[in-house]
Amino acid sequence: MQETTQNPMGKITPSWGQEFRATLSLAAPLAAANLLQMLTYAVDVIFIARLGDEPLAASALAVSLFGLVLWAMTALTGAVAPLIAEAIGAGGPTVRPVRRSVRMALWLAVITGVLGMGLCLLLEPIMRWTGQQPQIIALAREYNYIIIFSLIPMLLAGVLRNFVSALGRPLFATAITGVGIFVNAFANYALIFGNFGAPELGLKGAAVATIITAFVILGAYVVAIRLDPKLHRYHIFGRLWSPDWDRFWQIVRIGVPIGLTVTAEAGIFGAAAFLMGRFGASELAGHTVALQLAALAFQVPFGIGQAVTIRVGYYYGARDPIGIKRAGWVALAISTAFMACTASAMVIAPYTLLSIYVDPYAAKNAALVGFALQYLVLAAAFQLVDGIQAVSAGALRGLQDTRAPMWIAIFSYWVPGIGLSIGLGFFTPLQGTGVWIGLATGLAFAAVLLTWRWMARESLGLVKQPQRPS
Repeated sequence: MQETTQNPMGKITPSWGQEFRATLSLAAPLAAANLLQMLTYAVDVIFIARLGDEPLAASALAVSLFGLVLWAMTALTGAVAPLIAEAIGAGGPTVRPVRRSVRMALWLAVITGVLGMGLCLLLEPIMRWTGQQPQIIALAREYNYIIIFSLIPMLLAGVLRNFVSALGRPLFATAITGVGIFVNAFANYALIFGNFGAPELGLKGAAVATIITAFVILGAYVVAIRLDPKLHRYHIFGRLWSPDWDRFWQIVRIGVPIGLTVTAEAGIFGAAAFLMGRFGASELAGHTVALQLAALAFQVPFGIGQAVTIRVGYYYGARDPIGIKRAGWVALAISTAFMACTASAMVIAPYTLLSIYVDPYAAKNAALVGFALQYLVLAAAFQLVDGIQAVSAGALRGLQDTRAPMWIAIFSYWVPGIGLSIGLGFFTPLQGTGVWIGLATGLAFAAVLLTWRWMARESLGLVKQPQRPS
């Protein structure tokens, strides 16, 4: 069997097997970094929970807004990844276009970080509008005023993560995120409770720990880039003051739809939590645990989606439609296979999975577990479509196609998705189960429409045509 094929441009395109190995070697460290990032957030919850219910509730409210802003802004600046991949795939000199792309992405991270901090300051009026308890508002406000200063270093680190990943160093992202977990745990232990001679700051200490962790991670990326010869040759920190407005607006043009797509998806799950809260505390608790398990599983296709953006971006720059096709379909196959396994686990061993977060056999958790078991069946159903829509969107981003996928996402999540959740949840006896059917339907619509757009990429003019040698 021929290991490689020749595309219409006369270039060598990796075989299906080679593409599988290349995608897996890139996706695995990125997925691991995503999982470790979730563990970093879990560390905060573990330590803050020891302060009591009110500090935990306050931090949860603050993080709900902060996390949404961070996720959206990271997606926006993440548009640098397909631009880097395109420059590398196109061949020829790459140092200047890559350096300019990264420099402008760093500028964008600072600018959007400042805007994001302003958005996070809306937390207090939002809490008052939603009728939160005064003591919770006071604690959340204090925590929020500190944690917002971690936003800019987090966004800068996200840009550098895209750079090292696109340059073939995804393991750096995994290792640095792992270091961040230990730094965060140490800083939380010291600053919340006053250990190791540090002041006892309580909830404020958790926020300070987040800032320390963010700067350590940013510094680790800077050091790694400086010490690695392949990365250092791009001198991405040189002439940081020099603007390239064409490149800046190109990142904005590609990135804004990505950020809005992420906001639309995150928003539907946030809205679902408010809907579930109308049915009762046990329903909301069961929903939260089941959704956490689904989110944990989602980190793998999310990493595959990040990888396929880079892989497709390489071939997009090289004007290689054969490579584009193989990269996209290989990533979809890997994601579907993995999510089929997690879906099976949710059906076959739900108690084992629930034990990650709660004791499923404790009498006090009986109502929570009962609802969580119902929702896990539906979570298993949408595992496959969730993975497919994430990877299809990632493949389209590699083609720098973000505007139409944004509208597909907004329509899918907020028309059939939330519409069915409200209809079945409040106008039928299904209640929470109806909300989850709506979530699954929204994801299914997104998966079908995004996959159709991926399959129609050439007829839609999304792929650059090969330039045959003259």
